[in-house]
This record gives sequence, C-alpha cells and structure tokens, in this order.
Amino acid sequence: MNMIYQLAVPKGRRICCEVCEAPAERVCAACTVTYYCDVAHQQADWNSIHEKICQLLIPVRTTMPFYNSEEERQHGLQQLQQRQKHLIEFCYTVAQKYIFEGRYKDAVPAALHSLRFRMNLYGLSSVELVPAYLLLAEASIGLDQIVQAEEYLSQAQWTVLKSTDCSYATHSLLHRNLGLLFMVKENYEEARYHLANDIYFASCAYGTEDIRTSGGYFHLANIFFDLTKFDLADTLYTKVCEIWDKYLNNHYQVLSEARVQQIDLLGKRFETDTGLDEAQEAEAIRILTSILNIRESTCSGAPQKIVFVLRILVMLYYLMMNSSKASFPRKVSNIAQEKQLSAQEQNLIEQLLHIINTEVILPVP
Repeated sequence: MNMIYQLAVPKGRRICCEVCEAPAERVCAACTVTYYCDVAHQQADWNSIHEKICQLLIPVRTTMPFYNSEEERQHGLQQLQQRQKHLIEFCYTVAQKYIFEGRYKDAVPAALHSLRFRMNLYGLSSVELVPAYLLLAEASIGLDQIVQAEEYLSQAQWTVLKSTDCSYATHSLLHRNLGLLFMVKENYEEARYHLANDIYFASCAYGTEDIRTSGGYFHLANIFFDLTKFDLADTLYTKVCEIWDKYLNNHYQVLSEARVQQIDLLGKRFETDTGLDEAQEAEAIRILTSILNIRESTCSGAPQKIVFVLRILVMLYYLMMNSSKASFPRKVSNIAQEKQLSAQEQNLIEQLLHIINTEVILPVP
C-alpha cells in the first residue's frame, strides 16, 4: 500500500476511497488504480473481493489508448464492456455467496464493486442497478443496519417504478428483500404480502418448481414457523425439499447413468458438477441445513422427513465433490437403526453415503 502524493494528482480530479467514498490517502501498490482512505478499508476490500480482481481492474480503469481507426476504437470499447460485464457478474456472485454464508460484512465491498461497475456501464438510473442495491440491502439487514437497508431498498423501488422494462426476476428479488426487511421488523403481514409477490414473480420468470422460486417458499415457511403455524410451515418446507430433490436427483441420475462410461481412453474421470454457481450452492446449503435443523427439533416422530433432507444434502455435497460431511453418515445410521424406513429409502441412503465416503476424486484434465 503506497501513500498518495496530492501534488501529483491532476487538478480537479477527486480520488475517493473504494469502500466509503471519503477522500483517499492510499493506493493499492499492486494495481495502482484502486484507492482507500485508510488501511482498515483497504484490508476489508482485499479480504472481500480485491484480492480476486486486483489485476482485472487495470485494463478497466486505465485510460483507453489512442486508436488509428474507428473500427479499432469500437473493438476497444467492446472489449472494455465485456470486461466490465464479467466483473459485474463475478462481484455479484461473490457477494451473494458471502451473504448465504452469513458473511455480511465481507459481502458489502463486493456488492459495492458490482454496483459501481453497473453505474459505469448502464448509467445511474438503469434497472440493471437494482440487483446490486438489493444485495447491499440484504447485507445491511444481516448487519442489523436497518436504516441503511431501507435506503438501499427505497433506491431499488424507485428505480423499478421508473422503469418500463423491469423483468419478473428483478421484481421477485425486490419483493423477497422487502419481505426479509419486514420479517426483521416483525411486521409479518407485510412480510407475507411481499414474499407472496416474490413467489408469484419468480414463478412467472422460472416456473413454480424451479430452485430460484424455492427461496420464496422457504422464507414464507419461516414466517409461519415463527407464528407457530407449524402445519403450514411444514408444508412449505416439504415443498422446498421436493424442488431441490428433483433438481439434484436429475443431475445425480445423469451422472449415475454415465458412470459406466466415466473412464475415457486415458483413464481419467469426468468432472462432477451441480449445475449451480458458488452462490447458488451456498444458498442450497443454507436452506437445506436450516430445514434439517428444524426437522430434527420438531419431527422426531417422523424420521422419514429427516432422512429426506439428509438425502438431498448428501446428493448436493457429492455433486459438489465435498466428502467432508462425516456427520451425515452417522446421523442416517442412527435413524436407520432406531426407526423403520422403507427398503427403497434405505437402499438409496446407503448408496449415496457409500459414494460420498469412498469416491476418489482424481484430477480433471
């Protein structure tokens, strides 16, 4: 980290901190295009996102060179836009992943990067800014900064209201975050209204049985659970599990059918994959683990419900190539010994646990 020599800064140019937009006093020594007000904000940005994108920022934030022709200039602009779009999506995914993992403080710098790149590429009033506003709002809710969350949500709502071309997916995200806000404020009536709208718009965008719609069902179930309406909550939790089970089982079945042909002529294995990005995997783990904890505390008389969630988690971790969840085999073994399970359920559980515990992960070519 190098200090900024103010006399070397061009007159009229304002250099701001990447995190708080206060006047900057330091510059990243690695990329020399990112500025901070102090060491604390530099460290926060580095831990969140800057380490991952440091060198990627140089061509984006460096002045474009002089081109000899209009064709070269247009090509240069297209390359710049492609780099910006890549950074927008990458920073957004990283911030999402942090939020699903409960790392709300780390999510803020990554979400701010995504927001600023969106502003540079799409303008200050574009509906493309809304997903980043919503990420910042959700991180603020997690940090218990309710006033800050309301400001971001107000900005998102205003942007959507001004837009004539706002997608169902964006409406869904907006209502989901408004629902989360009202849940924290314990205004469950408003929360239910917004989460119902979240489910409606997500269903319009993706379908009622899509994993991207399941988040709305999950949060709505949490409201009913808090209101001690356990039957309604249980129905919605089951719905969420069925959606994830269908999605992951499809991937697992495709993999199983190809297992016989999984060794190529060089003896190397194909790569296992969930079809999800890192943020979606983190969301799945959070949702399914939460449901598992609730099932274990409320469904002791219905072991099939507990096993059902465990089976989905086993499939998820296997497809993620994560065999470190040693507690799952023990849990299932205990349940299988204590309760009566169907033969089909026992066979599938044993098969999945055997795979996740014995799979040898070879290097992918």
